[in-house]
Amino acid sequence: MTNADHSALAKSSSQLAGPGDYFALLKPRVMSLVVFTAFVGMVAAPGVLHPALALISLLAIAVGAGASGALNMWWDADIDAVMSRTLKRPIPAGLVPRSEAAAFGGFLSALSVALLALASNYLAAGLLAFTIFFYVVIYSMWLKRSTPQNIVIGGAAGALPPVVGWAAVANAAPLESWVLFTIIFLWTPPHFWALALFKRGDYELAGIPMMPNVKGDLSTRRQVFAYSVVLALAGLAPYFVGMVSAFYLIAAALLGGWMVWLSWLVLKASAEDFGPAKKLFGFSIFYLFAVFAAILVERLVAIYV
Repeated sequence: MTNADHSALAKSSSQLAGPGDYFALLKPRVMSLVVFTAFVGMVAAPGVLHPALALISLLAIAVGAGASGALNMWWDADIDAVMSRTLKRPIPAGLVPRSEAAAFGGFLSALSVALLALASNYLAAGLLAFTIFFYVVIYSMWLKRSTPQNIVIGGAAGALPPVVGWAAVANAAPLESWVLFTIIFLWTPPHFWALALFKRGDYELAGIPMMPNVKGDLSTRRQVFAYSVVLALAGLAPYFVGMVSAFYLIAAALLGGWMVWLSWLVLKASAEDFGPAKKLFGFSIFYLFAVFAAILVERLVAIYV
């Protein structure tokens, strides 16, 4: 039995876990970004899905994302217990037993896939099932603890929601949906490596081979800058495949330019200066939200104006 299980057992003797503890297993902040990008994929897709079915489909994607988070917390309970940013999660905090988190995540995974299949189509359901599998098995169980490329390859799971959303409406996954995938996929390394730069000690303590711990700060900063440049260019792609107008192109260029500038500051900062990395990490979240929000506005205007 792990330390997290002992802690949970001690806690359960005096207090039962509440709904809020199980909700926290779903990683609601991560889930909110997943749901938003999936929603943009649904709006951007050609075709019509009944509003009630669209809402149920989006709920299914949200539940699937939450299920992935719960299963990730179940598997990572041992390392979560030693990292400062994760030790207050429900399992290491002793609020939810590890076995219950696994059962909860497994049940929600099956429910989300079945619900999406009934509300939309088998393609979307299959993509959601693959997303959950990739995040839990390929990323959490294999890549995360074995290679500094963990979040590069594993980032595919976080990049799939707009493809799932698109497929839910159109029963297809064309080039345009994979453009949205590519933006998130390329966004993941500079986002997480910026975090890893100023949380290096946590990852070292937990034995996670994040890029700064394996290749060093300088190599990580160079890769953060390189990925940011490629991301800024990829962020323009929706315009060149005909998804959006020049309004989006200008917005994406400005956002991408600022992302590159902040990553340049990260590259030029001293080894002891993590201020630029913290700024990049914070802005990267805004960048992804803003780019997808611009696509959403464009598509809504095209539909209703």
